[in-house]
Amino acid sequence: MIGVLVEHGFAGVAHSTLEVMAVARALGRPVAVWLGVPPSADDVVALAAHGAAEIRVVTMGSQAGVASAASATLVAAADDLSVVLGVSTFSSKEIATRFAAIVGAGMVVDALSATFVDGRIETEQAVLTATWLVRTRIEADRAVVLLRPNSARAEVAPTPGEARVVTIPAPDAPPAETLVARRTVPREGVPLAEAAVVVSGGRGTGGDFGPVREFAEVLGAAVGASRDATDEGWIGHEHMVGQTGVTVSPALYVACGISGAVHHRGGMQGAGTIVAIDTDPGAPIFDIADLGIVGDIFEVLPQAISALRARR
Repeated sequence: MIGVLVEHGFAGVAHSTLEVMAVARALGRPVAVWLGVPPSADDVVALAAHGAAEIRVVTMGSQAGVASAASATLVAAADDLSVVLGVSTFSSKEIATRFAAIVGAGMVVDALSATFVDGRIETEQAVLTATWLVRTRIEADRAVVLLRPNSARAEVAPTPGEARVVTIPAPDAPPAETLVARRTVPREGVPLAEAAVVVSGGRGTGGDFGPVREFAEVLGAAVGASRDATDEGWIGHEHMVGQTGVTVSPALYVACGISGAVHHRGGMQGAGTIVAIDTDPGAPIFDIADLGIVGDIFEVLPQAISALRARR
């Protein structure tokens, strides 16, 4: 049985979790581990459709946001699972790292794949700003692997899982932290880390993200940004793509007015196809772009938007 730590929110099961379910099916029988408020009937149906043989639910309320409490709960919910998979997000990394330390598991984050080789879990990761691909074998008896969003295709299982819901009590031990307050950050469009298409703007926007947002809307894409754009206050820091921001690996990444500093490239170089638009033909972004357009984004994007709408 392969455990899957479920990412969920107001919209239910995250699409990235359904991608991980496909990887879990290839390894064995997926067992979904749900921490927080109980899943809805639609959530159960979605997990069943993607092969969940069982859904282990631990109702935690606000404590689901406290890493020490969530990791202790995961220990109780996954005590018989030798392999636990999840999505490589900030919160899951904190929870899964604590879990791995408690149970003595080998752990890999930001993986692109996970397979069994000679009875051990072996992963592939893109490292050094996605310039190298490395394979890692976990030699410990237990393995924890967090996969990047868009590293697998979310497909409905040929045969739906039983999705038997099992309620597991939360541990009584007090957590090491206390959740003092929670603030919901307004989010526009598609979640950045999960998006299949990302359109980002940089210093070349001059602070006007209108064309970038419109182009993203036409493509059904998430809006990203460079550090310069967020530091200038032109767009929220939650949109920053980079080594210290959000690392994305979409099928298509469009960089608009971004020169391509090492920090930014480290957060998006793993994209399937990279399109760059910049007025400087010597911009570093063109070194990694599959398609480069030397031009002003305020001239290029309106034409692209018009052409895409005409084709539709």
